[in-house]
Amino acid sequence: MAFRETTLSIDLRWRDMDMLGHLNQAVYHELLEEGRGALISEAGPHFAFVLARVELDYRLEVRRDHGPVDVVSRATELGRRKVVVAHELRRASGELAAAGTSVLVCWDPKARASRDLTPEERTALGG
Repeated sequence: MAFRETTLSIDLRWRDMDMLGHLNQAVYHELLEEGRGALISEAGPHFAFVLARVELDYRLEVRRDHGPVDVVSRATELGRRKVVVAHELRRASGELAAAGTSVLVCWDPKARASRDLTPEERTALGG
């Protein structure tokens, strides 16, 4: 099964850095959110989800002088109501700076409850 994958190149801003001069740990999660958004937009404009879990391992320091970072997001598992997304954050040089996974639960905003993935969403995500 070939799951969908997206890569975003994101320029780092001065405000993304902490007092030690490297990427603030909270900003990693903002960057992953951008990656998830790009990936999930493939499933359709109204694909709503809630973030149920994030797991992230920090591997290398990221500084502003490392240049833009690449955020790679890939669906790795489609459950009945969930999507598991693998993330990588890479320096411009290609070095892996952080890696982890997110679990997204499909959401029905009107019912305020989880819902099943539709066949169209499964197809769009590569399942």
